[in-house]
Amino acid sequence: MPKPNTKFDLSVEDMDLIEAALRKSQAEDQDKAREIHDLLGRLHNQKTFYRPKGIYISG
Repeated sequence: MPKPNTKFDLSVEDMDLIEAALRKSQAEDQDKAREIHDLLGRLHNQKTFYRPKGIYISG
């Protein structure tokens, strides 16, 4: 039996497109809104955000 692919090679633009599509379907389908919200949260938690090295004061 084949195993599922657990490594994906997606670009930033791909992720933006996926998130936009999920947000649109979340607004249209209230029955699945909670599941889509949870999925968007899991996608957000997997992102690596830029943090400059050294002293950085954000405002």
